[in-house]
Amino acid sequence: MKAIILAGGYGKRLYPLTQEIPKPLIKIKGKPIIQWQIEWLKKYSVDELVILAGYLKEKIISELGSGQKLGVKIGYAVEDEPLGTGGAIRNAFHLLDDLFIVLNGDVITNLNPLRLIEELRNSDKLCAIALIPLRVPYGVVELNGKNVKVFREKPLLKGYYMNAGIYAMRKEIENYLPLKGDVEKTTFTKLAEEGKILGVLYEEVQWNSIDSIKDIEEVEKILEDDQKAINVKGNKS
Repeated sequence: MKAIILAGGYGKRLYPLTQEIPKPLIKIKGKPIIQWQIEWLKKYSVDELVILAGYLKEKIISELGSGQKLGVKIGYAVEDEPLGTGGAIRNAFHLLDDLFIVLNGDVITNLNPLRLIEELRNSDKLCAIALIPLRVPYGVVELNGKNVKVFREKPLLKGYYMNAGIYAMRKEIENYLPLKGDVEKTTFTKLAEEGKILGVLYEEVQWNSIDSIKDIEEVEKILEDDQKAINVKGNKS
């Protein structure tokens, strides 16, 4: 199974960190984001990757090389000018199989990507998209009349889901991909109109998108807490 990682963006919201290094190489607990992703994919036996590189592409290629040191095979599809997510995927089609996984290069998660492949394979759709519960980005206050009843810190918004930035696609999707532009604004809209896109719900998973310094701090705290929990469990065994 192959996966492609969208790693060509400028990461403007993380400037000045991204002034000299591309966003996928920003380190989380001493390890680049893209390495976290590769190690996560390996756990699901996804060990053939295509990196879609653009901005500061030489640094990504230098860091990852052939993928041998991480136990995977890595190829590259390089864009000489910004193509958007749709154009970047289309640019890599000569390297892909009939079914493949796509993920944004700024996501750290533990969800099972093979569920997307399974759901897509058992359907007549062209794309399966991972969906996670929408979390309100702010604290919420509930009132009883004018009295404050309770404070809820970043609660989940029941019944609403958000795009997790991880997809499974069939190669037949090519005609829906723009030469330039983002799949979120072009391809997915058209597929939804034609009933050719599948939503796969992941209710209880870890998922974070790295868009700001605050996100880096939050993810590092989550990973640190996870490791402590593993250590405690191991000591009790």
